[in-house]
Formats: sequence, structure tokens, C-alpha cells
Amino acid sequence: MTSHAEIVELSITPSLITALRKDYFFWILLILLLLLTVVSPTHITEYPDLVDWPTIATLAGLLALTKGVELSGYLSRLAGHLTALMPTERALAVFLVLTTALLSMLLTNDVGLFVMVPLTLSLRTTVKLPITRLIIFEALAANAGSALTPIGNPQNLFLWQLSHLSFHHFVVAMLPMVCILLIPLVLLTLVAFPGLKLSVEENTAAALINRKLLFLSLAMYVPFLILTDLHYAIPAVIAVGVIFAVAQRNVLARIDWALLLVFILMFIDLRLVAQLPMVHTWIESVGLGQPQRLYVAGIVASQFISNVPAAILLAEYTKDWRLIAFAVNVGGFGFMLGSLANIIALRMTPDKKAWITFHAYSIPFLLVVAGMVYVWLFIV
Repeated sequence: MTSHAEIVELSITPSLITALRKDYFFWILLILLLLLTVVSPTHITEYPDLVDWPTIATLAGLLALTKGVELSGYLSRLAGHLTALMPTERALAVFLVLTTALLSMLLTNDVGLFVMVPLTLSLRTTVKLPITRLIIFEALAANAGSALTPIGNPQNLFLWQLSHLSFHHFVVAMLPMVCILLIPLVLLTLVAFPGLKLSVEENTAAALINRKLLFLSLAMYVPFLILTDLHYAIPAVIAVGVIFAVAQRNVLARIDWALLLVFILMFIDLRLVAQLPMVHTWIESVGLGQPQRLYVAGIVASQFISNVPAAILLAEYTKDWRLIAFAVNVGGFGFMLGSLANIIALRMTPDKKAWITFHAYSIPFLLVVAGMVYVWLFIV
């Protein structure tokens, strides 16, 4: 007789293989890893140590819990109530952007996206909306909002520890930059989404709610976040996995396991690139003693190795934590590699060409806000 665990394993494997076959970003990362291995084969044994396993565990737990809420059907019901309250597409977009930014400030950017993106996807059953564009703006909002607090994103957490400041003083130091990021984002949202009345789909069937799955997922959410904050992410995700395997094993089969593999490859690839002698040579040649060059270097480095490794790398050359924080948080915009939040948002949208639209908005936005922050830092 086939056990529950075997059923879950059998259902996960085909969907994972199918997802990886079509995942071009996965293959790019895998090819890059092979090239880096050829360049320096002696580091193979160090690869597991390059992965931030608590982060992977946290991501896996959030994937499971948010998938549970999504499969419960509650988000579709909530989406219906939300659209009834919003008079126009523009008002709905501003609400989603600001809510994502707020959640990212308080609960980290990945949690903010794991709450808001599934909710946004559920809007498809209620109204006709540019869902891809909404998710892209939520990714921008997650980057902007999370920059305010020490717990908003990983680079801030690292730099907060480096600064030895209180929570309050860190927020005060970051507030001017976050205002510079959020104000243009809200203005861009007002321009990008029309003031059209929401067009509600007719004959939309009422969403059926699996209350058992909903309550189970929500009941585990806060304890999981508390345990991860206390650095028990791995035991916490094991507990979540066991509970779902026993009570609602279909949740485990529907998780985006390919996303976890992509993040594992990203950790290995980006940290191997950051360790390359040519990267260190470039950093040393930039002249980080000059604040303007440090600012530009942080933005540029974030585009290629993501803003978390960029913050760690730059901290080896300067103690100006605030300027590093400004640079790498601004550097989260632009290319999709700039921030892990970008990857999460784009992976959660079903539109395979979303990355094209993302860069059409994110790169110009980076140029504008990078210039505005530069003027505030060095000219005003």
C-alpha cells in the first residue's frame, strides 16, 4: 500500500521536472555554476556552505503556508470583497502597492510578497486587470518599503548589526531615502494604471472555502515567523512539512519546488562570483574611500551579484554602513538579480514574459531614484 509520503513524492517529482525544463533562469544559473566549477574545481566541497540554509528553510515554509491559504479558496473570496471596495483600477493598484510596502516594512519583503501576490492572482477570478503589471509594482513596493526597517530585508539586518544602532535610530537614518523611493513609486502607479471603473466578471462562481486548510495554515503562520526570527527556521519548516504531510499533503505537491532550487543555485553562483579575484580587484580599484564612488559601486554591484552579497562585500572595504545601505537598497531596483524579492515576485506570476515588463519599469525607475538619492546625499 502506498504511503502518504510516497504519494506526495510521486506527485512532486513530475511537476518539478516539468517546471525545470521550462525554467530558463534555472538553466542559466546551472550553466554559470558549471563554468565557475571549471574555473575553480577545488571549491566544489564548499558549495553546501555557500547556501544560506536558514533562508532556504524560511522560503520553503512561506511557500507551504501561503500555498495552503491559496488552496483554501479564501483569497478568491477576499479578492471579491476588495474589488467591491475599490472604485477604480488606479485606486486598487495604489492600495496594493502601499499595502505591500507596509507589510515589507513590518514582516520582511518576502513575507509581504507571499501575502500580496497570491491575493493579486486571485483577483483574476473577479475582475479584468493587468495582473502582471500589478505584481511588478508590488515587487518594486517590496524593495522600497523593506528599506526602512532593520527587519525589512536581509541586507538591512546585516547592516543594522554592523551599525550597532537601536531599531529607532536605524529607521530614522533610512527614512529620507525610503521617502525618495516611495513617492515616485506612488506617482508612477497613478500614471501606469488608469482611473477606469473596475470591470467585474459576470457569472463568477463563488469560491468554495476549505476552512480546515485555511485555519491550519493561518494557525502555523505566526509560530513559524516567530521561530524563524529566533533562528529556528530549519526545525520550523520541518514541523510545517510534517503537519501538512499528515493533514493536507496536496499542499506539498503544489509548492514551487523549482523556486527553491533556483535560490540554492543563486546563493552558490553569486557567492562564487563575489569571491573571484577579479571582482575584488575591481572593488579595490574603484576607490571606495570617496562616498560618491561607494554609492555607485553599491548600485552596480547589486545588479550583478544581488544586493545582499553586495552589502556583505562592500562592508569588507568600508565602515560607512549608512551609505552602503542606501546604495544596495537602491540597487534592488533595475535588473531582476538586484533583489531576491524581484525573483520571488516574477516566479509567482504565471506570465513567462513578465521579466520583460519588469525591466521596462524597473530599469528606468532605478535611474530616476538613484539620481534623486544621489542629489539628496551629495548636492542638497
